Amino acid sequence: MSQQDWMLMRRVASGEEEAVEELYDRFETLVFKVARQLMPTKSEAEDAVQDIFVRLWKTADRYDPRRAKLVTWVMLITRRHLIDRLRRNAVRPSPVSIDAGVPGPGHNDYPDLDTQRDERNAQLYIRIAELPELQRTVIERAYLHGFTLRQVSEQLDAPLGTIKSALSRGLMRLREHANADWAG
Repeated sequence: MSQQDWMLMRRVASGEEEAVEELYDRFETLVFKVARQLMPTKSEAEDAVQDIFVRLWKTADRYDPRRAKLVTWVMLITRRHLIDRLRRNAVRPSPVSIDAGVPGPGHNDYPDLDTQRDERNAQLYIRIAELPELQRTVIERAYLHGFTLRQVSEQLDAPLGTIKSALSRGLMRLREHANADWAG
């Protein structure tokens, strides 16, 4: 148990600005990296990071160093927030003008961006489907269905370490494919 981490979170919970800055400096890069992997655009990832740190600040008093390391707790909050955000975005209907022939407020002046995002999402689902079965199943259950890795481990009757390795290898493979797909 890290006494320093616990003290930092006590300071964050009390609203100490320097403690919040320290927490942000310590974890911003990691949180942004995960957000960037899951969010469709860089600006959505940046917005998500800000929301995550607000959530961390508001829940700082709940951190218990006996239950998890601070980095684990931060990543749990990050993952939950990102999954919630993805689910909200998935069920939110797109604004449509009543008269489809006449652009209304909120008209997208850049329809190519929507098309590109849709194509990237389609390509991502194709790449997920191409993964080895265990990697695909773990990614789908953890990121698309919101199960914890422990729950996935229990569902598949597989050791937690195996599930974590499958997730890591699957994400690495997706990242490699994404870099190749989106570069060209």
